[in-house]
Amino acid sequence: MRTLSDMSTVALAATDGMLQFELSIAHEVFDTGLYEFGVYGAEPVKVGRFLLEPDHGLDRLARAGTVIVPGWADIDVDPPADLVEAVRAAHEAGARVASLCTGAFVLAAAGLLDGRRATTHWAHTDVLAARYPSIEVDPDVLYVDNGSVLTSAGKAAAMDLCLHLVRRDHGSAVANTVARRLVVPPHRAGGQAQFVTTPVPDQDDHPLGGLLPWITERLDRPLTVEDLARQASMSSRNLARHFRSATGTTPLRWLLTQRIRRAQELLERTDDSVDLIAEATGMGTAATLRRHFNRTVGVPPDSYRRTFRAAK
Repeated sequence: MRTLSDMSTVALAATDGMLQFELSIAHEVFDTGLYEFGVYGAEPVKVGRFLLEPDHGLDRLARAGTVIVPGWADIDVDPPADLVEAVRAAHEAGARVASLCTGAFVLAAAGLLDGRRATTHWAHTDVLAARYPSIEVDPDVLYVDNGSVLTSAGKAAAMDLCLHLVRRDHGSAVANTVARRLVVPPHRAGGQAQFVTTPVPDQDDHPLGGLLPWITERLDRPLTVEDLARQASMSSRNLARHFRSATGTTPLRWLLTQRIRRAQELLERTDDSVDLIAEATGMGTAATLRRHFNRTVGVPPDSYRRTFRAAK
């Protein structure tokens, strides 16, 4: 098992026929000084109308800690055998491999998704499922994290997955800083639906525009669905409908996500005890915070603090 320091090398696996948008997203997120970033591929690589000069050949992909596979433009054409073999070899060597959009077809061809849950752009999920029946294809999510193998849905969801990796490696505060630089939402959960009518409701023209800031200012309070509906001047049923349309999830699940994110920030930036953080985030008790935090983030709050504590 590789450690966080091993993950500091991020390799962008590039070959002719990649989608330039997803490739650019990976470059913008990972080539920021947080990682040793490089483009790996045969020279030169034709991406859309651009020619890309790789830093290394695909034969060195297995040395990377994290391998990013951008979208594959033509899913009716098999990805190059040397790319598939290099991605497979990197994973066998212990690399974490993540696909963006239709890059999932490359991971599937390499056998990395067999028996795993995965996703890709919604327009191609049926094809992925039919071509590779051993994969549990989920068409409704933004991304899927299987630990060492990750897949994202299309376009903007590629950004969500890249920021998720930064959050895993460097913590919530650093990921939020990267998101602010890119002027994108700092966190959309992987389980959020691909179809979201209004990803970031505007306060002036959306029923939830004023409610969401109101909630985030009161995370320390024991809010209920009835409280939220009353504040929004609508029934609980209408509130649930608007929440699903705007965020892709339920009011309580969205609220829990905000509480967990606030807890992450407090663990990173303060010396407050888990008990105090539980009160500040509306969890009530340390036991409740630990249960939800461990289930959502994957590690206990104390372990998260030791790993991601911001330097003072």
